[in-house]
Amino acid sequence: MKTLSALFLLLFGAMTLLSACNTVEGVGEDVKSVGRAMKRAVN
Repeated sequence: MKTLSALFLLLFGAMTLLSACNTVEGVGEDVKSVGRAMKRAVN
């Protein structure tokens, strides 16, 4: 059940990321913002 939940969250996150950006540049900006958010969460 844990694996299924993790897979669902991963797919949902990927769909959200891909639907939010319309260009390759948009993907780069989204990836940067996720990286910044993760960095802030760790610190």
